Amino acid sequence: MNQLSPLARKLSAFVALSQDDLATLARFDQRRRTILAGRQMIHEGQRNASAFILSEGWACAYKILRDGERQIVDFQVPGDFLGLRSVLFRTSDHTIEAVTRIEASEVLASDILDAFSNTPRLATAVLWAASRDEAMVVEHLVNLGRRAADVRMAHFILELAARLELVGMGARDGFVCPLTQYHLADALGLTAVHVNRVLRQLREAGLMTFQKGRVTIHDFEGLVELAGFDIGYLDQDGPLLR
Repeated sequence: MNQLSPLARKLSAFVALSQDDLATLARFDQRRRTILAGRQMIHEGQRNASAFILSEGWACAYKILRDGERQIVDFQVPGDFLGLRSVLFRTSDHTIEAVTRIEASEVLASDILDAFSNTPRLATAVLWAASRDEAMVVEHLVNLGRRAADVRMAHFILELAARLELVGMGARDGFVCPLTQYHLADALGLTAVHVNRVLRQLREAGLMTFQKGRVTIHDFEGLVELAGFDIGYLDQDGPLLR
């Protein structure tokens, strides 16, 4: 079998994909696009937007407030759907922007609906992925509302590590990370100065280092303990459907 795409690897965490499922996913890749860093792929208020499947690079989803402040609601990594709601809602409720140069495949509503009709197991897997994204949003709300800044950062880093490990791009000891301190600030509800201070605290505690585009986790168990991190909400224990 050919090497699985990031999306196929991710969905395989829930359902054992058949050859028909894999062939359908391959058809999703027909409209491949290269998008440069800083370019918007979907903008808030856009009607009849397409969705995308991210194959390479990182993107972020955000909303801009009236005063110009930005709240990043999530980061997308390879294997993620971008703007899935945008093909189901009449109007997109958020903006998606490329953080790095990315490779992504445009997916139309008709592609998704046809796939759901013809490959119900794949439809179930996509519903799982959407439910998993919703579970992450719940954790992000808890992060912003109740967790201290260092706990917030530790939880965020561990979630990214788990998500990247699922698609073969990360591990318990770290991962390549193109995010800036401004990205972290806008995602975690902190200032860039506060982000810098928290990262220094975690480094001096011997837990993790974030330097030169790489997160290095020195003490995985210690970071888990600080964050109170329970990976259960990511549901990555292996396929439930075979």
